[in-house]
Amino acid sequence: MDRKDMLRDPLVWKFRMYGFLKNLRFFEPYMLLYLIGAGLSLFQIGLLFSLREAVIYVFEIPSGVLADHWGRKKELLLCFVFYLISFALFFIGRSLPIFAGAVTFFGLGEAFRSGTHKAMIYTYLDHHGVADEKTFLYGRTRAWSLLGSALSALIAVPLALGLPAYRWLFVVAMLPYIGDLALIWSYPDWLDRDENMVEEKSERGFLSFGFRSLRSVMRDRRLMRALLSSSIYDGLFKIIKDYVQPILALVLVGTLAGDGDKALTVWLGLTYCIFHLAGSAASASIWRLRRRISSAWLMNASFDVMGMAALLLAGVSLWGSPLTVAAVFFLLYVMKDARRPIFVDLCGDLMDRDVRATVMSVDSQLRSFLAVIAAPLLGWVADGTGLPVAFAMVGLFMLASNRWLKVQSREIAVIPEIESSEGGRKKSEE
Repeated sequence: MDRKDMLRDPLVWKFRMYGFLKNLRFFEPYMLLYLIGAGLSLFQIGLLFSLREAVIYVFEIPSGVLADHWGRKKELLLCFVFYLISFALFFIGRSLPIFAGAVTFFGLGEAFRSGTHKAMIYTYLDHHGVADEKTFLYGRTRAWSLLGSALSALIAVPLALGLPAYRWLFVVAMLPYIGDLALIWSYPDWLDRDENMVEEKSERGFLSFGFRSLRSVMRDRRLMRALLSSSIYDGLFKIIKDYVQPILALVLVGTLAGDGDKALTVWLGLTYCIFHLAGSAASASIWRLRRRISSAWLMNASFDVMGMAALLLAGVSLWGSPLTVAAVFFLLYVMKDARRPIFVDLCGDLMDRDVRATVMSVDSQLRSFLAVIAAPLLGWVADGTGLPVAFAMVGLFMLASNRWLKVQSREIAVIPEIESSEGGRKKSEE
């Protein structure tokens, strides 16, 4: 199967539409503003974000083991049920306890989803004998997810202007998630788990399988370095990203108003749309760079670049214009979306087939653990000394930690692709 045949495969189109529908979160550009408009303080909102990350942390690895043991398709169906409950609670939310229930179910959805669909993509590649196309297929699939995010931000503008209040965006967001439920239901059953592992897993108990899976992951130093690199990078980006919305609001219209500020509604939606479109293009194109440079080198280099970008962000926050701050955020967004397919490619080379969802869940759990610890710490620093100092701490930490956190792969060198006389692809001998 070549790349053109792969992209025409109906199942690959389902993979694309899964990510596209999943990212139609029309409420996302206005989430912080909605919670402020509901009467919550920034401290209470911070508690909600911490609760969400704590739920993800607690359930992340058990959900990955459950997916590998029970079936990935069943677990994905369950995660979207959790999302729908969360959206309903956000809609009716008027007090902190209801919002706490909403973020709890949202965290459960995130924990049960993360890594599960990636494991299905790995299984698809193995099934068709094209495991070396991980970067290409996942990059294209993720590009559609980001297109969904861009379209979501664009559609959210007229929705937010036309609906009575921001909370109605959660009701509209239920529609694509119901569509994703039906889409996942149509996935073939052989994606549930790797075919050659079905009989072996059925003879193990769930706890025994989970213990063996985690032990195999923790003992692999190269895999753990890759997981730590990914989790630190994405975790710190996630913390920085939480400041994007209020900073952009101040940059665009100079206010943090809730429902009713039409200028802020329009500009936030358009800004998020541009961010996600650029990220989609980066995700879809990164496989071309991967053909010339190893995934391990790209992982290490991007880690240092983000550290330098965080230091730059600290500098422009002090001496630059607000527009320059937004430009650096834009750079961080694009880098993050380009880096994820590289991580998926590297992990595909390092991990065992029967623990794929578990590995992806370890990555997500480490990311959540870092967010739970670092978010209040950086918030405390920002309250006392300002955001520039917090950004500088992130940059220095990343540059220092990457001196010992060097990702390695099992490949000796990049193997360039050569077109054969029959028009097919082959790899040169080293």
